[in-house]
Amino acid sequence: MSEHFQVRGGARLVGRVDVVGAKNSVLKLMAAALLAEGTTTITNCPEILDVPLMADVLRGLGCDVSIEGDTVSITTPAEPSHRADFASMSKLRASVCVLGPLVGRCRRAVVALPGGDAIGSRPLDMHQNGLRQLGATSEIEHGCVVAEAEGLHGAQIWLDFPSVGATENILMAAVLADGTTVIDNAAREPDIVDLCLMLQQMGAKIEGAGTSTLTVHGVSALQPTEHRVIGDRIVGATWAIAAVATGGDVDVHGVNPQHLELVLDKLRTAGAEVTTRTDGFRVVMAGRPQSVDFVTLPYPGFPTDLQPMAIVLSAVSEGTSMITENVFEARFRFVEEMVRLGADARTDGHHAVVRGVERLSSAPVWASDIRAGAGLVLAGLCADGVTEVWDVFHIDRGYPRFVENLVALGASVERVSAPPER
Repeated sequence: MSEHFQVRGGARLVGRVDVVGAKNSVLKLMAAALLAEGTTTITNCPEILDVPLMADVLRGLGCDVSIEGDTVSITTPAEPSHRADFASMSKLRASVCVLGPLVGRCRRAVVALPGGDAIGSRPLDMHQNGLRQLGATSEIEHGCVVAEAEGLHGAQIWLDFPSVGATENILMAAVLADGTTVIDNAAREPDIVDLCLMLQQMGAKIEGAGTSTLTVHGVSALQPTEHRVIGDRIVGATWAIAAVATGGDVDVHGVNPQHLELVLDKLRTAGAEVTTRTDGFRVVMAGRPQSVDFVTLPYPGFPTDLQPMAIVLSAVSEGTSMITENVFEARFRFVEEMVRLGADARTDGHHAVVRGVERLSSAPVWASDIRAGAGLVLAGLCADGVTEVWDVFHIDRGYPRFVENLVALGASVERVSAPPER
C-alpha cells in the first residue's frame, strides 16, 4: 500500500505555524560529530525521515546514536570505521557529508556514492579536488569514493561554484589538517554558518563564516559539544508562499527572517503584507497575487529549493512570470505535474514561463523530490476539487508534521493508504 495526500482546494490558510531545525543543517551537524571522540548532542532537530536515515549511516561507522524527540545524541568511538556502505548511503544525498569528517579524523574513507532526490546532476568533483589539495588521494572505485592521506595540510582552495556540499566536506577535513586552509568562493548559506558555529564550539578555528572566504587554522583534536540547530528557512518560506498563494494570513515562528530577505521581498512585490521580528514573520495576502519573476542562485539569491513553490505562486498570480533555474537542471520536471493541474506553463532550457490562471484544477500528481512534493500540495490547495499527491515519502523527508500543520492552518488535507492508479 502506498500513501498519498488528498488535498481539497479552496482553503485560506490562517494561523500560527512553528518551524523547527533545518533539514539542510542537521544532517551535516550529525556528520560533524564524527570529528570528536565522545558524545555530541544536537537539539531542535526536525522529526523527519532523513534524521534516522543519517543515524543509520553513523551507526554503520561505529557510533551510538539515540533520538529522543527533537534531541539527537551521537557517541563517537576513539576509532570510528572509515567505511560507509551502500545500504545506508543510498537513501539520502546528504550522507556524502561524512566524507570530509572521515578523511579529517581517520585519514581514510570509503564512502558509497549517495542516493537522494532526482533534481539533476550533483557530481563530487569539487569535493574530491578539495581533498586532493589538502593532501589526500581520491578516486571513484566500485561505486565508492575512496580517499586516503598520510597527513592533511593546509591549502588555498578555489571552488568553481559555491557548492554547499563541497564547502562542508572540505571545511570538515580542513579543521584537523596541519596549517591554514583558505576556501575561496565558498558557499554562504546559513547552514554553513551553523556548521561553522558548531565546529568552533568543538574547538575549531574558523574565520569568515557567512562570507565567500573561509579561513581554517587546523587544530590537533576537537571535543564533543552541544548545539541547537537553526530554524529551517526553506520550511518557513514554504508556509509564507502558501499564505500568499491561498490569500491567507500565516504567522511563522522559529526562523530568522534575515535568512529570507530576498524571498520575503518577492512576496511583498506580489502584493503581500510582510512584517518581521527576531524569530519569525507574518505574511498577509488580500486578493490575488501579482506576477513576479524568480531567478534561483546560491545564497543570498533565491533558493533553488523554493523554485517549485515559486512556480505554484506564479501559476495562480495575475500576469506572466519567468522562472530561471541556475542550480539544478532537472527541477523543471515539476512543471509537468503542474500542467496536469491546469497550470499554463512551458519550459525552455533553464527558463519556465508561467501565465497565471484564476484557479487550478484537481488531478492525481506524483512528487519527484521533497520540494516538488510540498509544491504539489500547495498547488492542490489552489485547485478545485480534490487533488491526490502521490509518493509523499519525499515530503516526509523534509517537512515535519506537514499534514498536521496544514490542518491547523485550516486546510483540508488527509493522508491515505491506497494503491496508486496511474
